[in-house]
Amino acid sequence: MNENFHIRKVAVLGAGVMGAQIAAHLVNANVPTILFDLPAREGDPNGIVNKALDGLKKLEPSPLASPAKLNFIAAANYGQHLEQLRDCDLVIEAIAERMDWKSELYHKVAPYLGERTIFASNTSGLSINKLAEAFPENLRHRFCGIHFFNPPRYMHLVELIACEKTDALLLDQLETFLVSGLGKGVVRAKDTPNFIANRIGVFSLLATLHHAERLGLGFDTVDALTGSYLGRPKSATFRTLDVVGLDTFAHVVNTMRDNLHDDPWHSYFAVPDWLNGLIEQGALGQKSRRGVYQKVGKDIHVLVVHTKKYRLSAGKVDDTVKELLRQRDWAAKLEGLRNSAHPQAQFVWRVFRDVFHYCGVHLPRIADNARDLDFAVRWGFGWGSGPFEIWQAVGWQKVLGWINEERAAGKTMSDVELPHWAQDPARTGVHSAQGSYSPALGIDQPRSVLPVYRRQEFPERLLGEEAHYGETIFENESVRMWHGSEKLMDGHPNDDIAILSFKSKMHIIGDEVLDGILRAVDEAEANWRGLIIWQTEPPFSAGANLLQLMQGVQPASEDAGMFDKLKQAANRVKYTVAGGGGLSQVLNAATGNVPQVEAVVAKFQQVTQRIKYAQVPVVSAVDGLALGGGCEIIMHSARVVATLESYIGLVEVGVGILPAGGGSKEAALRAAQEAKGGDLFPFLKRYFQNIAMGEVAKSAELAREMGYLRAGDRIVMNHFELLHVAKNELRALTATDYRPPLPPTQIPVAGRTGTATLQAAMINMLEGGFISAHDYKVGCAVADTLCGGDVEAGSLVDEQWLLDLERKHFMELLATDKTQERIEYMLKNGKPLRN
Repeated sequence: MNENFHIRKVAVLGAGVMGAQIAAHLVNANVPTILFDLPAREGDPNGIVNKALDGLKKLEPSPLASPAKLNFIAAANYGQHLEQLRDCDLVIEAIAERMDWKSELYHKVAPYLGERTIFASNTSGLSINKLAEAFPENLRHRFCGIHFFNPPRYMHLVELIACEKTDALLLDQLETFLVSGLGKGVVRAKDTPNFIANRIGVFSLLATLHHAERLGLGFDTVDALTGSYLGRPKSATFRTLDVVGLDTFAHVVNTMRDNLHDDPWHSYFAVPDWLNGLIEQGALGQKSRRGVYQKVGKDIHVLVVHTKKYRLSAGKVDDTVKELLRQRDWAAKLEGLRNSAHPQAQFVWRVFRDVFHYCGVHLPRIADNARDLDFAVRWGFGWGSGPFEIWQAVGWQKVLGWINEERAAGKTMSDVELPHWAQDPARTGVHSAQGSYSPALGIDQPRSVLPVYRRQEFPERLLGEEAHYGETIFENESVRMWHGSEKLMDGHPNDDIAILSFKSKMHIIGDEVLDGILRAVDEAEANWRGLIIWQTEPPFSAGANLLQLMQGVQPASEDAGMFDKLKQAANRVKYTVAGGGGLSQVLNAATGNVPQVEAVVAKFQQVTQRIKYAQVPVVSAVDGLALGGGCEIIMHSARVVATLESYIGLVEVGVGILPAGGGSKEAALRAAQEAKGGDLFPFLKRYFQNIAMGEVAKSAELAREMGYLRAGDRIVMNHFELLHVAKNELRALTATDYRPPLPPTQIPVAGRTGTATLQAAMINMLEGGFISAHDYKVGCAVADTLCGGDVEAGSLVDEQWLLDLERKHFMELLATDKTQERIEYMLKNGKPLRN
């Protein structure tokens, strides 16, 4: 029997950009961390580390799930604190990419490592075996590479690289920690320069540079072509280089140049003169506020290579090319681009062609199988589909023929022939239901069988892999209720937990979804252990259906044509709310009789109360946005299981209303419970500020601090484990005879005194010009609801009193012209109106 493996404490060596952010993500996962660097030459010996820790507070998006996490990173230096390494289970070296510097550091720290300490380098491309040579031979079995991608909190990929002596069990244990403990997607990489993701991703960037120069395309035009149209980040190519750092990109390219002399594409591994020029000027990209792009006032300017000057960025895609890029089908898209004579179309096709060619030639050298290559590029560079997935989707033999034809004509960047496995006339792709092709094994290699992956019921899929979401209990246009399909010998379902998934866009909540929830709770009470609300794809829910709300409030005599236009615009909009993330993308217009608004609001309250007091537990499994009505659902659930990257908040004030699906009631109740009979106002004030400002928690940790999650709710690091943990939480709730909470009948409220205090603070903001008169009106409605209305301070009320108050204020605000203007503006323009 293997001993339990625990990572109790970690040391990170090097307080640079990556080292400090790796330390931040470790404490996000509740792993105490020591951050080391050189002793400062003057002042506090830990000055270098302390400066790096201060810098973490200023980065946006934040590398910390909560500012409080910073307290769990201890500052240390090599001159005074090496003894502290003995207590660390894992040490991650993250200093500059210099073999001599790393070797010197290894010699220095090796005597202080515990006999069971794992030592890993975060190198982005240096040889792990060469680095191991600087390590004492008796410790090399505990040495490996762990390559995080920047920023470590948000990038899913970690490459795990063994040296020749690395213990196999240690790698398995480390992979388990990285997957479940830190929430990462792990790919085992071979010890080749730049490993997998950087090898392919950087070649793609070099191919992009090459073809853009040959076809005379500006950097902003290239970015317009290579972003969201190809399922990649909006930062596309050159904006991504600015974010990564031009010096970092140059270093990775030079690593390829210096270590890959036998690569058939070696002549392209060079940093262009214009890019070297920017680096020499200190124009390194985002970190120096100038690179390929720079901001001039409110305008973005882009570098023009031949003039070495900047011009206003205005890259546009030709309309005919745009139509080709909008094709959802990869086969139609790439065939259309290849057949087009337009330079923009030819540019995109040629980059794809040469990337396919490069991947086909190098797969046996750099990865165990095609799955690892595709996941590495997807997770490390943010591609929606990996290179082999796209090749297979277009048609393996078709693309093979195109590459061979253009290689014979001298059009490809290299004339090297594709290997035999890729040229097999019977090959239709590299991904199948059985696995992904491994050139070394000559078979489709299945996924890893490490026990940690049993926690992922629905792992990320590749082309050709289908997810079977259990057996349907009931389904309509708005929701689907289902359960696991495994059966016991007697034919009864092995999985006795029901799951409810929404089918609306962005999982917004309208009248039909509310009906679905009510039906699902009834069904769960009758036949199932409990109910989990979990979406097969994020987000959890972006809130209420605003269009349905506006349809309900619009008088029949109004011009229907205006609302037809509104509905058409709404179908195209993904809109945002002040304070964070997108609120929703509205559904197609509902037809027939639209329920009256107050009846829908009352039903929403009925739904959340039904969730709260169901006879079986209702667990919300949250990933991504849980805004407005989505937040109200989770606040009423018996338990919430949320991924770290969940963005939760009551954001209704952004459109001039207040939470009225029980959210305001629940905030008042939680404030009273937290006060425990003491002074209520400080607790109430926190909830008021969150609701009145439309604050969104930008992590599940912050959601807990803001009161949207409770102490007993769970935070999951890996979103693919979310459903597994939610089921276990539900089973834990029912391990004893589950009972819903007793309805509180005596909730103390702050009354008119509390309302007056909150109003006084808002008057100062109004007079200072920080809020508008209508913001003040909305804030007063929130204050009156949370404080229990026009009653004496300390009065005792019940939940229904608070529900009636929030519904009353909601309807009064909705009747105002200003609120209706805000909702209409949000639907039409995708951003809040400050009127």
